[in-house]
Amino acid sequence: MTSAADGRSAVPAAQRYAAFRRRAAEQSSPFGTFRTQYPFELDDFQVRACQALLDGRGVLVAAPTGSGKTVVGEFAVHLALSTGRKAFYTTPIKALSNQKYADLVQRYGTESVGLLTGDNTVNGEAPVVVMTTEVLRNMLYADSSTMNGLGYVVMDEVHYLADRFRGAVWEEVIIHLPDDVLVASLSATVSNAEEFGAWLDTVRGDTEVVVSEHRPVPLWQHVMYGNQLLDLFASEPGALITGSDGSPLPAPGPARVNPELRRLARDELRIERVTRGRNGHAPNRHHRRGSRGTPSRAEVITTLDRAGLLPAITFIFSRAGCDGAVQQCVAWGLRLTSPAERDEIRQVVDARCADIPDEDLAVLGYWEWADALERGLAAHHAGLLPTFKEVVEELFSRGLVKAVFATETLALGINMPARSVVLEKLVKWNGETHADVTPGEYTQLTGRAGRRGIDVEGHGVVLWQPSLDPEAVAGLASTRTYPLRSSFRPTYNMAVNLVDQVGRARAREILETSFAQFQADGAVVGLARQARRQEEALAGYAEAMKCHLGDFTEYAALRRRIADRESELSRASSRDRRAEALASLERLRRGDVIRVSTGRKAGWVVVVDPGMTGGAEGPRPTVLTADRQARRLTLADVLEPVEPLTRVPVPKSFNSRNPQARRDLASTLRNALGSAGQDQPGRPNKPRSPATDDDELARLRARLRAHPCHGCADREDHARWAERWWRLKRETDTLVRRIEGRTNTIARVFDRVCDLLGERGYLDGDRVTADGQRLRRIYGEADLLVAECLGNGVWAGLDAPGLAACVSALVYQSRRDDGGLGPRVPDGSTRQALETMVRIWSDLDDAERRHRLDPTPEPDLGLTWAVHQWASGQPLEVVLRGSDLAAGDFVRWCKQVVDLLGQVQQAAGESASGARLRRTAADAVERVRRGVVAYSSVV
Repeated sequence: MTSAADGRSAVPAAQRYAAFRRRAAEQSSPFGTFRTQYPFELDDFQVRACQALLDGRGVLVAAPTGSGKTVVGEFAVHLALSTGRKAFYTTPIKALSNQKYADLVQRYGTESVGLLTGDNTVNGEAPVVVMTTEVLRNMLYADSSTMNGLGYVVMDEVHYLADRFRGAVWEEVIIHLPDDVLVASLSATVSNAEEFGAWLDTVRGDTEVVVSEHRPVPLWQHVMYGNQLLDLFASEPGALITGSDGSPLPAPGPARVNPELRRLARDELRIERVTRGRNGHAPNRHHRRGSRGTPSRAEVITTLDRAGLLPAITFIFSRAGCDGAVQQCVAWGLRLTSPAERDEIRQVVDARCADIPDEDLAVLGYWEWADALERGLAAHHAGLLPTFKEVVEELFSRGLVKAVFATETLALGINMPARSVVLEKLVKWNGETHADVTPGEYTQLTGRAGRRGIDVEGHGVVLWQPSLDPEAVAGLASTRTYPLRSSFRPTYNMAVNLVDQVGRARAREILETSFAQFQADGAVVGLARQARRQEEALAGYAEAMKCHLGDFTEYAALRRRIADRESELSRASSRDRRAEALASLERLRRGDVIRVSTGRKAGWVVVVDPGMTGGAEGPRPTVLTADRQARRLTLADVLEPVEPLTRVPVPKSFNSRNPQARRDLASTLRNALGSAGQDQPGRPNKPRSPATDDDELARLRARLRAHPCHGCADREDHARWAERWWRLKRETDTLVRRIEGRTNTIARVFDRVCDLLGERGYLDGDRVTADGQRLRRIYGEADLLVAECLGNGVWAGLDAPGLAACVSALVYQSRRDDGGLGPRVPDGSTRQALETMVRIWSDLDDAERRHRLDPTPEPDLGLTWAVHQWASGQPLEVVLRGSDLAAGDFVRWCKQVVDLLGQVQQAAGESASGARLRRTAADAVERVRRGVVAYSSVV
């Protein structure tokens, strides 16, 4: 008998050895060594996705924010390094690229990792390079040698391909990457991941779709009413978990809305009604903001602090709101940090901001910003100086900043998870109107709550607002349908690059493989299936209407032609009669006696007021009937022209509201009718049918009577089937037109783009001209406008500040149109160049409308003065004085100006004038990239 201690001997030695060899092989495999780098066990979805890459397949991972999708991307990097190949890690924004670069450098060292973000180039030939997706797209078109040896591409936040402005770049990259490159696509949870995966499988080959809706850290949903934190959902009886403080809490999951929230909503509505009734009008906006249930921003943070739910991110859909929230909390006297934490914060701030010139500190609001940081408070939005944003991100990730007030841009990619996420409102400005937050946006925002490995649970908090509907909030929190829709469209730059590489016909085929066309074709599949079913039904109807005497299809067509001709004649006759009746109403005079032919007003009447002659419906005369009723006639009361029978005198003092006046005039009317022999109502003459004298209709009817099927005993039965066939045929023809409209839609747009480019000299059939080669080097929404300006020599002779100012007009987009005076622009040659640019844009806009293409944005002159001053060496305080530009916005736009100036350098050409422009562009780059622009590493 074998003892428990010696139980292993019960397993044959060969099996034990095989198990040992298997474990050893797993541990020594790339995945085995990789998973040991993490202090936690990988989730099943991470293991599945990594295994797919290990097996040589591409992968699409769709999982919630914070679930650890990036582990899969990091395994692709690990695989590349372990197999001697390169890996590119792409992100949608430069801030995320910088962050990912820092993460990978920490793991693999500076020698192994590079960074390419357009304005930053660090070790670009390293085996692992982090970059924005646009940089990789540009590499593909330029056939860059940096891609030699590329084995893996990670596309982080790939769902960004739905972005209206930049989404096409993701599809371009996926389509054009070499076939032997494996793609690891990382996406937020979308409801059509399988559809997207099927497209990836089509264009990239074998692709594993891995979907996970499991959050490693459970997310609780709350509504904050005053200083109360109320659960959004009522718990199911008996369902409990242990909270972070050890207390029993209801388990998250499907449940009904908290009855307490419903009661509060009813009470608020009742109070609003009482207030409206007392005041006679609805509460104004000031009153509504003062709802007793809406906590102040400082109260929100204080409540979360007491509940142990900090750090927190509060999403406020306004930059000014974010800054104001910090100021309010400081004014409240809020302090969330210990003395030791304040010292640590001060050290980080001093070190990271040491390069900022002292004269710029006051302009940037440095002292107020630093004071708030030491209190544990910060704002985070695009208007902040990039260096300030980096410091906020670092301090928040280290747990030193406890409360961040941010716009929704923070929800994209940047690794700043919190214990709690607060949404002030569920309405935001989308650039055009105030719109409700969508379920997808709600999930993306609240997905920041719950730090893996730190928090037991995350908390999403919606602040109580007047008219808040708890049911609507519950709908946002529980909806799981977020379809990914392609925004792909061919651009001018894309067209010339594709034609240059593969020719127009092949380029057309490539574009038909886009996800946009894949989705359109998917919709066509359903329509085509419906069309096939209807065609089968048509065949059945055709069989049912067969006649042994002849071709009933031909006979039915004759009947249809006769019916159509009768309808046509009837409509024409109605139009003619309407026109004649309208003319007759316009001829009426006071005292005319006429006969109304139809309706309640039928009979003889006298006109007491001809009415106004104007408008589509013509005059509306007032008349008096023989029985003393005053009426107003319209064209609908007159089926045919009216002709006065006679005329009677109508006193000038006649008042239709005076009964005696009506009796007297009605008596006069009856006497006049008696004298004319028309004292009986009679009936109007029936108008003669227009079909009576129509020769074509007579011929069709003769052909119908002569047709063999006309004598069939089952003729009407056949005719009923023929009518069904005809109705279904019209529906089917409409369906086919819809199918044709969706088929090859991308290719048709590409054809229109190529036609315009050919018209303007960028393409000559399958050949890209010299102008087209220039266009190949220019990227962005205004690519063709930039090429037109270069081709027309608009910027020749400008100095560096002038060129920078002109280029700024092609990248800048005002946040709003204040409708006031036009922006201030530089004088002299710069102003002339800007005016020429606007004229060229107007001509291009006309051409785009003619070719039915999306218009190029009009040059925006709102930044030209600031950029001109900055490039001329003016200090930041002078540049921003008198403008509503935030320092961070100014830096961000300057970065884009620098980027486009670099493209102008490359596209300027080899002529003498081109060389001068290149030198000017290089000078402009140096002049713009100084001070706060130079030492800000993130856009």
